Amino acid sequence: MTRRTLAVVSAGLSQPSSTRLLADQLAAATRDELVRRGSEVELHVVDLREYAHDVVNNMLTGFAPAALREVIDTVTGADGLIAVTPIFSASYNGLFKSFFDVLDSESLVDRPVLIGATGGTARHSLALEHAVRPMFAYLRSVVVPTAVFAAPEDWADGTADGALRARIRRAAGELADQIERRPPATGPADPFALTTDFLQMLGRGDGEPVN
Repeated sequence: MTRRTLAVVSAGLSQPSSTRLLADQLAAATRDELVRRGSEVELHVVDLREYAHDVVNNMLTGFAPAALREVIDTVTGADGLIAVTPIFSASYNGLFKSFFDVLDSESLVDRPVLIGATGGTARHSLALEHAVRPMFAYLRSVVVPTAVFAAPEDWADGTADGALRARIRRAAGELADQIERRPPATGPADPFALTTDFLQMLGRGDGEPVN
């Protein structure tokens, strides 16, 4: 059985949070789909509100505190990513953007990503396409075609209604497809790993002994 890791990033600011609720349902649907296909799935859910001060400190100093470093390694080392933000002023919120700003620009290249958002009205749904998707395109991630937006009327007693539930299932299937096309992740890249051998560092690529 193939082992897969799935990172789930929620940028909701309130508790309880409809953003976290959507993130949880997207995560559960993706996990169930991967399990159905024969994978063992490990979920890692990140509530960014718990790391807000660390994110700001990282932006000011250039260094991630230990707790944030662990979160960054989890997100960048996962097989797939689910990223959900509330929509403020027709775009992602500042905490969501700041977190992805502190990641290495190469850390999510070719990473399958499912994007989601919540907002006060369905009119905010286009923010997924004009703000969130382009951000991940800049990071060269592979964003699945179906983005999932949830407005207040899409929920019934904390449960997704029929139309939202269908979008969640479709997006989860697309993310599972992308994850399955790739070998299992081996964790975050080692920033101290050598990309060349010692002879190449000395300018000798022919393998001959160095005098």
